[in-house]
Amino acid sequence: MNNFEHRRDRFEAFQRYDNPLVNLSFNLSLPDFRPFCKARNIPPFHFFLYCILTSVHEHENFMYRIYAGEVIRVTGFYASYTVINEDNNLNYARFDMTHDLQEFIARSVSAGQRARTSRALLNAAIDLSPRELKNNVYITCLPWFQLSSIAHPVFRADEADIPMIAWGKFSEPQGDRMTVPFSVQAHHGFVDGFHIHQLTEMLAARIGKLIA
Repeated sequence: MNNFEHRRDRFEAFQRYDNPLVNLSFNLSLPDFRPFCKARNIPPFHFFLYCILTSVHEHENFMYRIYAGEVIRVTGFYASYTVINEDNNLNYARFDMTHDLQEFIARSVSAGQRARTSRALLNAAIDLSPRELKNNVYITCLPWFQLSSIAHPVFRADEADIPMIAWGKFSEPQGDRMTVPFSVQAHHGFVDGFHIHQLTEMLAARIGKLIA
């Protein structure tokens, strides 16, 4: 939390806003990981999710939360994402985060299958305590769209301290690169546009290292 003290005055300034959220949407250029996934029978969605969440975990600004009126730093979070179930309704997949790639893929695929086959709304956080709710990063994917912007629903904007990450349709191959419509929403008291840039740089580097 020592690093947070250097921006506490920024947090206090943005916390006075009715809506303290920053939300950026952009085309993100990345190493094309799809050939790597195809050769190893890894679903690209789950590989990308792994790279995003492990990158978020390593960026301190995305780990700050507000609890009981104080700023805290979470040490981990659940892995989760939205799915469409067999009734074409929204559902949530959630599983325990791991930094082991193969185990992450297995857990992610299994959690997605459970959510897709359930008519009941799963993992809507009613089983979590107020403190456990802070151990989240919200993820959604809209693979049908060349996503240009997104506005997420928030219960109360001044308490929306959990980062929300979304992406759209992957581009066709561009040599050894690809582009992804990408969006990050976070509390501006914790995260500036520069930190979102840092996160995407970490994400690209992680992908490049894994597929090298």
